[in-house]
Amino acid sequence: MWRNNRIVVTSQDLDRLRAILGAPGGSPRDREHLLDLRDELEQARVVDEEEIPADVITLQSEVRVRDGETRVTSYYKLVSPAQANVRAGYVSVLAPLGTALLGYREGDEVEWRMPGGVRRLQIERVRQPHRLALSRRRGAASAVSPHVVA
Repeated sequence: MWRNNRIVVTSQDLDRLRAILGAPGGSPRDREHLLDLRDELEQARVVDEEEIPADVITLQSEVRVRDGETRVTSYYKLVSPAQANVRAGYVSVLAPLGTALLGYREGDEVEWRMPGGVRRLQIERVRQPHRLALSRRRGAASAVSPHVVA
């Protein structure tokens, strides 16, 4: 995987990812992905959850991508390793694709190395469920107190 610029991550995701990186065990292949992820995080721009742009892929983001070669559209959710489920489209942040997606934005092209060679995906859509929850909480606070500015 190659990046032209620093990724953006939330401080909450950074805390979660540091915990994953600090966990013992794993195969040599997992350690390689951990090193890739650690390198990305060391250079990342860290922001509060409320400040992350809506089109940036974070943990728990749902993503629609199009394969640059086959033009096939796929849907993924970026999750922690414990939540990963390939059949359901839940991609671990430690998997090559998951590490590559983290911090990218709608419209970006992602490149990552697979056993069969380099693959390219165009990110077509990003949905951050936590952003929807924040909007709902702000809306509820505004409804309770009309003096609160959302």
